[in-house]
Amino acid sequence: MTDIRVERSALTDELGVDIDPELLSLALTHRSFAYENGGTPHNERLEFLGDAILGQAVTVHLFRTYPDLDEGSLAKRRASVVSTVALAEVARAIGLGDHILLGRGETQTGGRDKDSILADSMEAVIGATFLSAGQDEAQRLVLRLVAPLLADPARYGAAMDPKTSLQELAAHLTLAPPVYRVAASGPDHHRVFTATVTVGDVAREGIGSSKKQAEMAAALAVWRVLSDRA
Repeated sequence: MTDIRVERSALTDELGVDIDPELLSLALTHRSFAYENGGTPHNERLEFLGDAILGQAVTVHLFRTYPDLDEGSLAKRRASVVSTVALAEVARAIGLGDHILLGRGETQTGGRDKDSILADSMEAVIGATFLSAGQDEAQRLVLRLVAPLLADPARYGAAMDPKTSLQELAAHLTLAPPVYRVAASGPDHHRVFTATVTVGDVAREGIGSSKKQAEMAAALAVWRVLSDRA
């Protein structure tokens, strides 16, 4: 138990905010863990709350920061920052996956690196922050977390549509188009998809609960590598 508290303390240090330990534990409890442990509470209600706070914080920030952008442009930027792929990237940056409580099945199928689980857990942590520290602190946390995306306009399109962005970048670098390979595992009611995307000498994997999600995760990973080279 002590080790868990130490690990959670490291996470709150990374987040830069004090969160009630019980709320943080709830925010990091996936429904698969709850199901395997007698139906204990899980993080989906906090995820619902965090999603609303995330959307509001990003919307207000974009509205104030870009007074000359029209509604459509603002909406596209917001969508790219709050997308599942973008939130999963934010979660990986702070090592959130290491702290999530998962059931055995999800753990065995790479759940700690699934975009959907990472993004949902990130939203739940934002919700827990709101309940622990208030709206202002929760909004500040959101803006700190998404700052790398907000600071790099080139990432907006990639986070929202990684496959198109990767194809365009490959063409710009005069490389062959991306090649996708997808494999599925697990029972029919709980399929896990692993996509491998290759462009030139770069290949990366992505995991998701659907073929599209896995391909998007892998495409974004390759896009990051190639954009750094570009």
